Amino acid sequence: MVIIHSSYISLWHVSDPFVTYAEQSTRLYDKMERDLLENGPVFLRQGETSQSLSLSDLFTLNDGNVSPVLKVANPPVRANVLHLSTEYSVPVSSAVKNVFSSYFENTIWFQDSKLYHFSMFHASHHIVSVPATEDEVEAEAASVKAVANELCPLEIVLDRVLLTSTGVLLGCWKVKSGDDPITIRSKLRSVLPRAPEKQLYDAAILHTSLARLLGPPISQTEASFYLCFCQAGSDDHLKLLHELVAKLNNQIRGFKAVVSELWYVEEYDLLALALGGRMKIRSFPFGCFAKT
Repeated sequence: MVIIHSSYISLWHVSDPFVTYAEQSTRLYDKMERDLLENGPVFLRQGETSQSLSLSDLFTLNDGNVSPVLKVANPPVRANVLHLSTEYSVPVSSAVKNVFSSYFENTIWFQDSKLYHFSMFHASHHIVSVPATEDEVEAEAASVKAVANELCPLEIVLDRVLLTSTGVLLGCWKVKSGDDPITIRSKLRSVLPRAPEKQLYDAAILHTSLARLLGPPISQTEASFYLCFCQAGSDDHLKLLHELVAKLNNQIRGFKAVVSELWYVEEYDLLALALGGRMKIRSFPFGCFAKT
């Protein structure tokens, strides 16, 4: 799970049947891309995130080291996500680190490349919890496995990388072959009728968190200038942030990948997938490989 700005993910989005998935996703990503310009770098002011959590709720900065704050999820969050294998996530992760590491002094949290994922649908989340017995959890997992068995590999392409006002560096993707996110979410909704009506993401979004920025960028060659004269959220900071995002886009925009696993994840800590907390993962490979 990733926390991004509330203006476009606060409620489950009902797709317009007269607008294609490609059009919906383009409009959504365009809107998301305007977020930083319209709202400024809220993360530099310890702003609240879209899920009623502040940066201090998520991370601590002690002696220059970033550590996640792991809070027990009671009941556990039950998330269904598509997994991006390391064959594709490692090159993306390496590019992100190469571009951003030099400009942040222990004020960035990189997503674990082994856990790159696309959040699809929640059987229970921390805003609207749906408790479940062990038997009910097993039944949900079996239903999700059945959905995975109907899916064929998704060929996807990285449409763009963008930075939200809350400091999340996102990879926004589009499906070029296979079921689109709207269809997959609809399939999951049909087999998980007890799930919260209000979901956390727009139905057309296909995104993965690449990193979380926790402080202002520092130019290696102009570190003393930034440390002495720049105010958090200044035009200088914003300009550099845009330059870094543009540089990363120049390197990896258009990157192609294949997705072939659906995960049913019980997160025992809030945002366990994003923060490396306690979780139980059931991995279901897509089943149409064997179909002819």
